[in-house]
Amino acid sequence: NHSSDQHKWFIEALSAPPGSPARARYIFRDGLGTDGQLPPSDWISVFGGPAWTRVPDGQWYLHTFAKEQPDWNWDNREVQLDFLRTLRFWADRGVDGFRIDVANNLKKDLSANPLPSQGEINDASLWEPGRNPFRDRNEVFDVYREWRQVFDEYDPPRVAVAEAWVEPERQHLYAAPDGLGQVFNFDLLKSNFSAAEFREVIARNIAQAFESGSSNTWVLSNHDVVRHATRYGLPFDATRDNQMAREWDLFDGSTIPLDAEQGLRRARAATLLLLALPGSTYMYQGEELGLPSITGISPDERQDPTFFRNKGHDVGRDGCRIPIPWAAAAPSYGFGPGVASHISQPAAWASFAVDTESADPASTLSLYRNALALRHKLQVAEELEWLDSETPDDSVLLFARPAGPDGRRWVCATNFGSAPGPMPAGELLLASSAITDTNVLPAETTAWLRR
Repeated sequence: NHSSDQHKWFIEALSAPPGSPARARYIFRDGLGTDGQLPPSDWISVFGGPAWTRVPDGQWYLHTFAKEQPDWNWDNREVQLDFLRTLRFWADRGVDGFRIDVANNLKKDLSANPLPSQGEINDASLWEPGRNPFRDRNEVFDVYREWRQVFDEYDPPRVAVAEAWVEPERQHLYAAPDGLGQVFNFDLLKSNFSAAEFREVIARNIAQAFESGSSNTWVLSNHDVVRHATRYGLPFDATRDNQMAREWDLFDGSTIPLDAEQGLRRARAATLLLLALPGSTYMYQGEELGLPSITGISPDERQDPTFFRNKGHDVGRDGCRIPIPWAAAAPSYGFGPGVASHISQPAAWASFAVDTESADPASTLSLYRNALALRHKLQVAEELEWLDSETPDDSVLLFARPAGPDGRRWVCATNFGSAPGPMPAGELLLASSAITDTNVLPAETTAWLRR
């Protein structure tokens, strides 16, 4: 969607006159008002503040995010061809694939005069699906179809995954087989720890993937949201409209109670459920250690441009971006040669260090390693069958994957409730919490079985 403002093409654009080919690679516009002193529209950057920045000759350039990230003009063939060269450059060097940042924003329609207001852009009722001037336009799939031709030049074909925060019914368009092939499924990431919510999201996305001919791609955390080990320890408040995952400063400096033990217990259960689902799973660094998001980062250590463009309103996403601990006794926990990392790691993180957790068979890291190894052995066709949970309050989510070569099915049972329930029949293979009685599935626990 954008380059750095240090990119040679943008530096060239700044020194070139309005209307030049150099400026046509980006989105430059004349301003409004007397002498163009007002931006071309009232659009707001995702990171806060205006989405337009004025240059010395009076024109303005568009940046969906920070002013240091000018948006490309994706109607410019020179830009399109340069990306094809870039994809081949890395594919020739053996990379397996690409994560496409802001995949839904590349194509824009800025032909209207005047441009629509920010309020109009945000009003979904004004636009047919795929016709919003600013994001998620149907023309973007033409870009990815051309990219797929490049990916398929290689053996094996290169993979790609779209980061696209779009409406659920549009999501799998980005994962079309003749396009990127995968899209991060953020629907579970935005869900509460709830059997009903998880089942609805899983069923809907499996159906959509089948219709589009794509594969499901599940996610619980990433670098933009509160880590799920922390989210799940926060109380659900319906007035917040399920936005826990997107409220980067939800609990920073607030009095919202956090139950860290419950959060980690639920996170382990949710992860084990995720790894039993058909399709692919993407993990965010540190979740395999059970890392929480961190609050109270000092202003002089903050890195996120959201913080600097919204001081006093949004603390940004640094709480989920603190460098992970590798060695409990090393400076900066082994992250780098210095005593401290660029954002200080909490003293308590020695217990999360890789060397500490590697030595503990009950650690979150050991759970992830065991689950991934077992998943590799159990993986079958991308299908599942919902099973009756045998619990009156529907707090247990139960499904089975197709039978493997031995004729037995892989069963996943997750108890979302606060009380123990009956363990489903079958050979217990792995559980997210300690099992002291094989007839009982503990609260907030996932178990894998074979039967």
